[in-house]
Amino acid sequence: MPEGHTLHRAARLQRRRFAGHQLQVDSPQGRFTDGAALLDGRVLEGVEAVGKHLFYRWEDAITVHVHLGLFGKFRTFTRDAPEPTQGTRLRWWGEPGTLHLSGPTACDVMESDAEEQLLLRLGPDPLAVRPGDEQRLQSAFARRRIPVAQLLLDQAVVSGIGNVYRAEFCFLVGVDPFTPANEVPPEMVRDIWRLAIDHMRVGERIGRIVTVDPTEVGVRLHREISSRERLYVYKRQGLGCRRCGSAIRHALLANRTVWWCPTCQR
Repeated sequence: MPEGHTLHRAARLQRRRFAGHQLQVDSPQGRFTDGAALLDGRVLEGVEAVGKHLFYRWEDAITVHVHLGLFGKFRTFTRDAPEPTQGTRLRWWGEPGTLHLSGPTACDVMESDAEEQLLLRLGPDPLAVRPGDEQRLQSAFARRRIPVAQLLLDQAVVSGIGNVYRAEFCFLVGVDPFTPANEVPPEMVRDIWRLAIDHMRVGERIGRIVTVDPTEVGVRLHREISSRERLYVYKRQGLGCRRCGSAIRHALLANRTVWWCPTCQR
C-alpha cells in the first residue's frame, strides 16, 4: 500500500497539472458512473492529501474522496493517452492531459459531514503538521501497551506511515519494534515524530523512500543513493546491518512483517 509521501506527491503533481482546468470525466469501468456524470464539465479547483487519503475539490463545492488501498494506482498522460483498461474507475481529460485511476479501495463523492468524521479518525500527518500534533502522538504512546511498531501503523495514531517507514524509524531511534508503546521514552517518541517529518518530506520530494544517510554511502544527496542502499532494515533479513554488521532479523507482528537489527535496537 502506498505510504503517505506517495499520496502527498500525487496531490502536489496533480494539483500543479490539473487544478484550475475544466475537465471531461467518465468511468470506463462503470463503478463511478453517477459521480463522473456529476463532475463532467466542471473545474477541478484543488487536490489535498491527508495521510493515505486524497480529496479532490471540484467546482460547486463537490468533493471526491480517493483511497488507493493495496491495488489503486494513477496513470497520467500529457498527450496521446491510451484507451483505459477495464479496471479504470475514473478518467478525466482536458487541455493539460489525461488521468486514469484504477483499482482504488475508495472513489466516491463525499459529503462534508462524512469528510469531517473521517478526518477526526486520523492521527497527525507528518506532511501536514499542525500545532499540538507531537503532543497528540505522545499521548497515544502513553496510553497504549501494544508494540511500538504496531502502533505506528495505526492511522488513528499517526497518518501516512506504512510498513517501510515504521521499520526504518524504529531502527533509526534504536528501539526494538516489540517494545510496548507506553515504555518508549518521550524523547524517543519526539525523535520518531521528527524523523517522520524529515524523511517523509524527502520521500515526497524525490518520489521514493530513502532513509540511509547519504554520507554513509559516499554521496551528497538522497536521490543519488542506489536502490540497493536506500534502506537500513526493511526486507534485508539475513544481511548485515549497515552500522554494526549483525544479521537483520524479521518476524510477524499483527500479521505484518517487521524487520530490525538485534544489536542496534535493544
